[in-house]
Amino acid sequence: MKKVLLIDDEVTILKLLNHYLSSYYSVTMKNDGEQALLWMQEGNIPDVIVADIQMPNMDGDGFLKQLKTSGFFKDIPVIMLSGLENSAERIKFLKMGARDYVVKPFNPEELYLRIKNLIN
Repeated sequence: MKKVLLIDDEVTILKLLNHYLSSYYSVTMKNDGEQALLWMQEGNIPDVIVADIQMPNMDGDGFLKQLKTSGFFKDIPVIMLSGLENSAERIKFLKMGARDYVVKPFNPEELYLRIKNLIN
């Protein structure tokens, strides 16, 4: 089963996505980029990462920078989640290497299809 790493400090978003995506994928949830990186450095490699932008400790910006400068993790596709509907912000994250950018609120089925398209 393919593995999805969800990173968001909003528990309701994590629960919603876990409920929806766990039918299709093995889902791991972390509350910030720092926890996610530590989990990955323990040898856990997801097939795709869905990460919020605004989080405590290490936000989506810092997480994506760390990920893309890592020789080991740089090729894992990342979908950024944001409450900001802002073209400049989307362009910034896509230039940094994010494969997609989804604005909250979103339809879980749409996110599932975006993940499916990245993994397959």
